[in-house]
Amino acid sequence: MADVIVVGGGPAGMMAAIRSARLGHKVLLLEKNASLGKKLLLTGKGRCNITNAAPFDEFILRFSKNAQFLRDAFKVFFNKELIDFFKERGLGLKTERQDRIFPCTDSASSVLLVLKKELAASGVEILYNTRVKDIVIRDRKAQGVCLSFNKKISAEAVIIATGGVSYSFTGSTGDGHRIAEKAGHAIAALRPALVPLKVKQAYVKGLEGLSLKNIQLKFIGNKKVLKSEIGELLFTDNGVSGPLVVSMSADMLDIFKSDGALALEIDLKPALELKQLDLRLLREIDAVPKKTIFNLLRTMLPVRIIGLFLQLAGIDKDTKAAHITGVERKKIVSLLKSWRFDVFGSTGIEKAMVTRGGVSLKDIDPKTMQSRIIKGLYFAGEIIDIDADTGGFNLQAAFSTGYLSGGLYDN
Repeated sequence: MADVIVVGGGPAGMMAAIRSARLGHKVLLLEKNASLGKKLLLTGKGRCNITNAAPFDEFILRFSKNAQFLRDAFKVFFNKELIDFFKERGLGLKTERQDRIFPCTDSASSVLLVLKKELAASGVEILYNTRVKDIVIRDRKAQGVCLSFNKKISAEAVIIATGGVSYSFTGSTGDGHRIAEKAGHAIAALRPALVPLKVKQAYVKGLEGLSLKNIQLKFIGNKKVLKSEIGELLFTDNGVSGPLVVSMSADMLDIFKSDGALALEIDLKPALELKQLDLRLLREIDAVPKKTIFNLLRTMLPVRIIGLFLQLAGIDKDTKAAHITGVERKKIVSLLKSWRFDVFGSTGIEKAMVTRGGVSLKDIDPKTMQSRIIKGLYFAGEIIDIDADTGGFNLQAAFSTGYLSGGLYDN
């Protein structure tokens, strides 16, 4: 018997357990893996981008259409409170570009260590290798959980923080969604967010691992055209990834699904207009007329893509700069401003950093994270239909909703 059962030992579940135990309740944390925070250890490429220092109004704009739901959670426990939480427990933090907050250790394990120590100090009991099959519900109130072999554990309240369905090897296999749906909650369609995209052009295989910096992307559907900020792109074995791509991927996949087509154009020189770029190339040609066009383009492009670039433009790489015609020059400039690819999907939800979709926000009270359908049942973290851009926003949402749900007796 426990006062509160928390299902899932990710960031949301750990924070929920800590908060509830701090309020004096007997808390039992159930984790299906042999250890806590498996996905947390992967965040920020293993460095754990715990939050973002952006002010509230800017912060909330980095979420998808459901961002307003988080206002109450953020009012109670936002980036300042999260930063203070870790600093007060001895973890040094630093702010990097785009206001991203990382531990000074550059290691996600140091973040997890703080959380584990706090769980122990708060008296939270943890059961590992424990999978919850269902919620025990009587008279529309959560009474505990049901494990394998119909073993039941009673509790006054249950917090579900089992994550989404991406990176299933970390334990996020959709158990919480199935449990919530069985209890009568609507589940918004689960789909990938923050995920690499696939393109039809087979030649990207030869570009795998190449990073393009200070570029801009344009995604073109039948009805919509969306532009990215200036940033970085990474080629994969079958498409494109990197911050610019994954940040826009979920919206792009929605466009692809509705339009049946999606093109990606890379602007390699976003700081220059088409005419300015043409004049620059002309000056380069006039300055070194005896150079081959391949060598001339070394000042404008990564060497690894120049041969392919000229092939796409239909120009022999050994052509002297002085022999480049006006038509050929226009082709080069056009490619520099709009290198086009045909997107045909993503690498799938398994390889997505975040799941879009989840327990419908209509079924959750934003002031407490309690279910509107089952009293005493709460949700926190990625299981909820909330997702955001990269940069620490998703982790903050997990910690904030976990903290709010853990205060169930305090609301």
